[in-house]
Amino acid sequence: MRRLRLVLEYDGTAYAGWQRQSAAPSIQGTVEDAVSTLFDSPTRITGAGRTDAGVHALGQTAHLSTASALPAARILEGLNALLPGDIVARDVTDVAEGFHARRDARLRVYTYAILNRARPSALLRHYAHHVSDRLDLSAMRSAAAGIEGRHDFAAFRVMGTSTATTQCIVTVLRIDEADRGTVLVTVGADRFLRQMVRMIVGTLVRVGRGALAVDAVAGILASRNNAHAGPAAPPQGLYLVRVVYDGDPPEHETPGAPWMV
Repeated sequence: MRRLRLVLEYDGTAYAGWQRQSAAPSIQGTVEDAVSTLFDSPTRITGAGRTDAGVHALGQTAHLSTASALPAARILEGLNALLPGDIVARDVTDVAEGFHARRDARLRVYTYAILNRARPSALLRHYAHHVSDRLDLSAMRSAAAGIEGRHDFAAFRVMGTSTATTQCIVTVLRIDEADRGTVLVTVGADRFLRQMVRMIVGTLVRVGRGALAVDAVAGILASRNNAHAGPAAPPQGLYLVRVVYDGDPPEHETPGAPWMV
């Protein structure tokens, strides 16, 4: 059996998230249906992370095993011919048999897009979170500095998924101002808890609005209690930008941003 690594880009608007579900369309289920048709054999895929309903990806990574002898380039072409327009396979490569998209990932990078202007956008309503109040980016950056590093992030997660540990290492937390009034919050870490990025962003937006003191964020983090964090920012502004593995080119270490902003 061959092990293949897929890099997927998708618009999550019409899907109930990554994970296959029996009663709703999912990214995993749609891609599995396409590869099963291509290989004429039931085929399962495993993703690097389970993005929620409405969340997008520029570089979700997945793996699958197949007995097919088709060259990787032909598989990429065939897969894109079978997938709907809101899911695109960006790359298909042969990897070592033991490669695991989730367990072998050492860095995941997400970017959250905030449209920070008085009026919302009809065209970006599914792709950015509109905040009409002018955000104080300097205050947000000061608060964000205390989140970087190794911490217990229990205060920045929603309950519902069990995990062996709530310790994570955040190596990147950057806030940039892009064109057309867009603010980008980029977070890179070895692992993420459920809705962790959205909880961090929601908390930083409160700081940016002046509703939460800069030094309060460190206290929320230390409390390990999510009662004072967030609320979680809505899903449509969130993008899984890339997943990094040992041996990837150095440029994969650099956080990216959604193309439309």
